[in-house]
Amino acid sequence: MTEVVLLFPLFLLIVFITAKIFALLVLVQKLEIASYYAARRWQLESHLNADQANWDETTLRKDIEKNVRGYIGFDTPAVSKFLNLKDLKLEVVRTQVWNVVTLTVITNPAGIKMLCKYPKQAVCAAPYGAACMNGHDYLCQGGKQMEVIKYVPNRDRPIQFVLPGLK
Repeated sequence: MTEVVLLFPLFLLIVFITAKIFALLVLVQKLEIASYYAARRWQLESHLNADQANWDETTLRKDIEKNVRGYIGFDTPAVSKFLNLKDLKLEVVRTQVWNVVTLTVITNPAGIKMLCKYPKQAVCAAPYGAACMNGHDYLCQGGKQMEVIKYVPNRDRPIQFVLPGLK
């Protein structure tokens, strides 16, 4: 019985660390889905005409960003805390052929202070490399910036495709 009592805190630590890793995986999946939504909606609802470009930048982009914020979890305090969310940016760069839709999420530190007790150089010694340093920075020092970039073609209105020679 004493072993169970002594190992219970260790078990809780493992569960907590696993939950934080799972939260990071959930955030990456949510980013991919939200970036697809943002890119597809921008492709279908934005205009090539310069007269409507102002509406695209103000109304459309803000509405897409509001919906993406809601999906990722910025509006729900419990989800925002679990995923360590800090800020979201949606940027759209128009080019001649493509619209480049960039979704950036900035996270807070994961807040697992027990893993930050030892210095980074001691934890990420010889067999580990840059990935260990990056992970230690995420857990201990500060949040990270995750970015998803989607390229969508310009499309003002659909054009019917007709095979040559068929009428």
